[in-house]
Amino acid sequence: MTTLTIYPDKDPAHPDVVTSDPAEITALLDKVGVHYERWKADAVLAPDASHADILAAYKTEIDRLSSAAGYQSVDVIRITPDNPNKDALRTKFLDEHTHDEDEVRFFVEGSGAFYLHLGDKVYQVVCTRDDLLSVPAGTLHWFDMGPEPFFTAVRLFISPDGWVANFTGDKISSSIPRFGEKVAA
Repeated sequence: MTTLTIYPDKDPAHPDVVTSDPAEITALLDKVGVHYERWKADAVLAPDASHADILAAYKTEIDRLSSAAGYQSVDVIRITPDNPNKDALRTKFLDEHTHDEDEVRFFVEGSGAFYLHLGDKVYQVVCTRDDLLSVPAGTLHWFDMGPEPFFTAVRLFISPDGWVANFTGDKISSSIPRFGEKVAA
């Protein structure tokens, strides 16, 4: 289930907001300039579906978004719990960073969590199947796929070079509850 949790960055033990209402999530993210919408990920993907198969299954939606926003490049990321590199892949984007262009993801399977550090708040957006999230260029954020990752997401770019992570060195991500891990009561 898609969930938005808004944490004060200095007191993450006491979230300000926790909601799974799509309309409320859309409104709260819109207020801070983050685009969120629900698409229909209705294609059934075979476990061995190729990236080309996945892109073909969602061609209409991809073409619509690409046309509207000027995206020139699209690819697929698919991570499963049996991936031998899952720990390294998880660690790669757990630290706060920015990108020079928007980070756009359409989740077609599974789930993962984006953390957006906006002012004195951290917005944790647990994205699931049907979620489209666009993190604006320059937004402080990180991504957590959890300790047993399972997700497939279509990624859209203006230029893949604009998607290179610019790490901030801030360790805030270690103070906010991680995705898929139990939080101490």
